[in-house]
Amino acid sequence: MASLFRHTRALPAWDVSSRTTEASDGVFLVEGPASNWIIVRDDSGYLIIDGGYPADTPLVLRSLRHLGLDPADAAAMLITHGHVDHTGSAAYFAKTFNTPILCSASELAHVRGLEKHQVTFGQVLPRLWRPRVLRWTLHAIAAGALKAEPAKSAQAWTDEALRALPGSPVPLLSSAHTPGHTSYLLPAASVLVTGDLLVTGHPLSPAVGPQTLDPVFHLHPGQAVAAMDVLIGVDASLILPGHGPALRSGPAAAVAAATPSR
Repeated sequence: MASLFRHTRALPAWDVSSRTTEASDGVFLVEGPASNWIIVRDDSGYLIIDGGYPADTPLVLRSLRHLGLDPADAAAMLITHGHVDHTGSAAYFAKTFNTPILCSASELAHVRGLEKHQVTFGQVLPRLWRPRVLRWTLHAIAAGALKAEPAKSAQAWTDEALRALPGSPVPLLSSAHTPGHTSYLLPAASVLVTGDLLVTGHPLSPAVGPQTLDPVFHLHPGQAVAAMDVLIGVDASLILPGHGPALRSGPAAAVAAATPSR
């Protein structure tokens, strides 16, 4: 535990009240220092979608308690994809609270740490002269990216298991960002959780608004734009991305705005 929490000393101050927003009834967007997680609450309990970096674990716990929730009571932590800035607290929750960690079957090896689909230092090194890249790299290291523990107990969700979770998430699979990246529709709330398929900001980007991530982060960069087509026909009025603020928009308009030259 001590090794987990010591990372936070190198990170900027973070205020749970200003960074936790009820984006829709029972759906809370928590904007971490560099990535987001979502808390979905209904009469049956609550669910966490994604879990930040390893050093965000105390912040995830703080955000739950801020909402009056017991971290031990999470129905599951649902993972959009296996990158360390989205799975960082998963192993802690699984070990400490026996929280089920769920992802798509095609993302399971990544989340369990049996495969690695993460940007490499070799890809970053030639770009470190850029201030945004340097700041992001230093933050990732301070946030525990190089020492992340995989969620070895993770399991693949089934459609039946998803329907039984708070919010009854509906999965939308794509394979450009990682092998089994999953966005999730929360039908009753008209909310689309896009993970990293479509974001509204990122430490490497000067823009705020619908966009794709820098190609260096995608497993198949050439497919990143086309992969967003899975979102176009989805009936939702609010987008909660893996990075950046909430976006009050339908998915089709957001995808169009993210790909203006398409």
